[in-house]
Amino acid sequence: MNSKMSSTTVLYKRPGWFVRMSPEKQDTLLKMLILSMAAVLSFSSRLFSVLRFESVIHEFDPYFNYRTTRYLAENGFYNFHNWFDDRAWYPLGRIIGGTIYPGLMITSATIYHVLQFLHITIDIRNVCVFLAPLFSSLTTIITYLLTKELKDASSGLVAAAMISVVPGYISRSVAGSYDNEGIAIFCMLLTYYMWIKAVKTGSIYWSAMCAVAYFYMV
Repeated sequence: MNSKMSSTTVLYKRPGWFVRMSPEKQDTLLKMLILSMAAVLSFSSRLFSVLRFESVIHEFDPYFNYRTTRYLAENGFYNFHNWFDDRAWYPLGRIIGGTIYPGLMITSATIYHVLQFLHITIDIRNVCVFLAPLFSSLTTIITYLLTKELKDASSGLVAAAMISVVPGYISRSVAGSYDNEGIAIFCMLLTYYMWIKAVKTGSIYWSAMCAVAYFYMV
């Protein structure tokens, strides 16, 4: 008795709600999903130091930046700008306001005060620790927008995925490495994006936004 062998092909059946969407909406949803995954990967891949050594500031420059940020958050910008720190550059001391780029400290202090206003209790140290991973996630988004403006959306997704895991960027934006590079890459790419939009459109709006982004970067 001969038995007939039959092969069954199992096909993936897409969800009904997805099939009912138009091709344009499906394309947009997939792009948003891929970009969101790249942003989450960018943030999570920089948390290994926190998972291994707890939430701490490491290295010398990041700790100095943390100390100045804490002073800014507690005493305000006026006192911060006129602060003479006798513990820095010992025994000469250091005028903090005129010898540093305060963008990093102002960013962290602003986030801290916004969270306090929303009654979200968080220590300024944790804001400093997680600032670089947060901005690395934003960098993946601005990289996508920049590359999309230069080429197309597919190239933008590839660029966003690559910058989320590139070792050179991870080493300067890991959690606890509270230094200028943590937000500088994002600010630089944001300035490039605004500049390209201003050149392409000739709009005064994008020109003004480019100027603001450049001011924030420097």
